[in-house]
Formats: sequence, C-alpha cells, structure tokens
Amino acid sequence: MSGTMMDNKPLPPSSAEQETSRLAGEAGPTATLPSLWNQPGGRREIVLRAVFSAACWLIYLAMAWFIFGLETWLLASVEVNSHWRRMITEGSWMLAAILPGFVMARIEDRPFGDFGLPRRGAFGRNFWVGTLWGIVSLSVLMLALRVTGAFQFGSVALHGTRAWKFALYYAVFFLLTGFFEEFLLRGYSQWVLTKGMHFWPAAALLSISFGAMHGVNPGEARVGLVAVVAIGFFFCLTLRRTGDLWWAVGFHMSWDWGESYLYSVPDSGTMLPGHLLNSSFHGPAWLTGGSVGPEGSYLVFVVIAALWVLFDRMYPEVKYRA
Repeated sequence: MSGTMMDNKPLPPSSAEQETSRLAGEAGPTATLPSLWNQPGGRREIVLRAVFSAACWLIYLAMAWFIFGLETWLLASVEVNSHWRRMITEGSWMLAAILPGFVMARIEDRPFGDFGLPRRGAFGRNFWVGTLWGIVSLSVLMLALRVTGAFQFGSVALHGTRAWKFALYYAVFFLLTGFFEEFLLRGYSQWVLTKGMHFWPAAALLSISFGAMHGVNPGEARVGLVAVVAIGFFFCLTLRRTGDLWWAVGFHMSWDWGESYLYSVPDSGTMLPGHLLNSSFHGPAWLTGGSVGPEGSYLVFVVIAALWVLFDRMYPEVKYRA
C-alpha cells in the first residue's frame, strides 16, 4: 500500500513549467491596475508604479478638462447676472474635478471615499474644526496687521438682509472652491501620485501646482504665490494626519470667506464685490500684502509656521492610507 501511495504523489514541476506558470500569472487576472499597486518593491515594479501613477493622473486631468469644457459650452447661452455666473463657474470647476474621481474609483476598483472625501465624514467634526481653525488663524493675521497700523476695518458697507445674503452666498461659493481645489490637488491626484513617488514628494509637486494655478490671478505677486505653496503643503499635512480632506475643505472655505467677505480684502490678488466692510491697507507692500491681500504679507508665513507646529502637536497620528 505504501508503494502505491508513493507512486501516486505528484511530481514537482520542472523549472520550465514554473517559468510558464509565472508568466501566465503575470498576464492573467492578477495583472490588473489595482493589483499593480501591491506588487513587491523591486526596481521593475517601482518603475511600473511610477509610470502607471503618472498615466492615471494625466487621464484624470484630461477627463476634468474635458468635463469643464463641456460644461462651459452647455452654459454659454445661459443668461444670468454676474454673481450667479461666478457661482455657476465655480460649481462647474468643482464638478469637473470630482466627477472624474468617480470614474477612476471604478477603474481602481475601490470606494470613491478613498480619495479623500468619504461619505462618513461629510460635514462632520473634521470639517467644522477645520472651519474654526481657518477663520481664527485669518483673524489673528488681520489683528496683527491692525496692531501695526497696516489695516483699517473701516465702515460697514452692507446692512440688514443684504449683508446676510452675501454672507451666505460667499459661504456656498467658497465651499465649492474648497471642494474644487482640495480634491483636484489633494484628492485623487495626491492618492495616485503617492502610489508612484510616496506622499511628501507628491505633496511638494502638487503644492507647487497649487501655486501655479493662482499665478493667473490678477494682482497676484511672487510672495503671494510662495504663501499659496506653503499653505498647500500645510493642507497636505492635514490630509496625512486626519486621513481625509474634510478638515482642509472647512479651513479653505472659512479662510477665503473671511478674506473676501468678512474682512473685505483681496484674496490671492482678487477683490470680489459684495463685501461687508469698507476696509483699507496702509503701509509697505511687504507688510500689507499690496494687491495680493493678506496672503502677500510676510506675516502670513509666521501664521503658517504656527499652524504647522500646532497642528503637528494636536494631530500626531498618521491616518492617511494610499
């Protein structure tokens, strides 16, 4: 009996058979894009991940650009006043950034929430804490400018119902801005480039891109662009430590709302109508920010550095997964 059992044992595969099986495995169902991210870290796999990461990012950006072009064409004949035109345009940018994320989620075979906007955290604690940090940090900057004599609050420009309407308008407008810019540069883009070059190199590249985007703003200057890159890098830290974009979206919304509406100053070189105060600046551009607004003041770098230190200590755990 033992002889029969020994005769029935399968023979070990030859080296040629092993090689054939390996090649078949590489070409088979496991050679999908999601499985590529989990390959061992050999030189070949690292290069492949980098190439596919860049390719996926370019595909995402191409879809975003196509969607916005289509939206622009569809809305070209719609006649609305300048305020609603501005809101519609910002909403179009937001959709153009987010909708391709759903397509890439299907391609990647993973939940859309993995790219930074999970449904479970929607407008939850992180969002409101980020909102509070944004308006408080901007207020500290504006009060510092006031103490130095560089900023004057001036008189109230809006009253009654009109003041509340514009307050709500700009809250919604900058919420759309927050979704658009954060998801475009720190949502899917950060996730897929992290796969190819790790988190912080991707964060550096995207923060520089964040600054370049603001370079087209009228009134923007070099100091302001450096500040935008720095705040973008800080937003990457908040993503890494909170695990999603909700904190950054809240901060982004309230900071921009505070500049454009509450304190009625230029936001990255752009002065919007319908602001609360008739405020004014006095003094050298390095202090006031000049045409850029507070983001062009040298004091903004002190605020950003303080934000980085405080956030690093209050949120020590890395929660981001890519």
